[in-house]
Amino acid sequence: MSDSNLHPSIQAFRQFVEQHPKLIQEVRQKRAGWQPYYEKWVLMGEEDPSWQAYKDGQNAKAETEPKAETDAEHAEKESEETGKEMFNKVMGMANQLDLQKLQGHIHHLNGALENIKQLIGQYQGVKQQLPSKKKTPTFFHRD
Repeated sequence: MSDSNLHPSIQAFRQFVEQHPKLIQEVRQKRAGWQPYYEKWVLMGEEDPSWQAYKDGQNAKAETEPKAETDAEHAEKESEETGKEMFNKVMGMANQLDLQKLQGHIHHLNGALENIKQLIGQYQGVKQQLPSKKKTPTFFHRD
């Protein structure tokens, strides 16, 4: 398949990989697929500091050495950021919540449940008042 037939984002990812040859080595060594790296590239972008470890040359080493961040520290930092994002989303949803509307919905739901309860009670009362009809067995004989 030629490069012109590929989606533009995949073409851009290929160019990104060409600029980060250590990424190719890591995928081959781990015998992993490209999908997780592509997803990370889409979500985090090319400017994410985690990509610096995959660049080849003196410039990349100089940028990564002062950080000396291990994979565990990086994963912990990412999980903290994800946790903060989730907390912010939940807080945003809580701020948008209108308590008066919620109370109104609960009141309507409670009324509907009461109506259903009354209907069931009425149905059971009618059922008990009706005399039970005994079915007499019918026998058919053939001649």
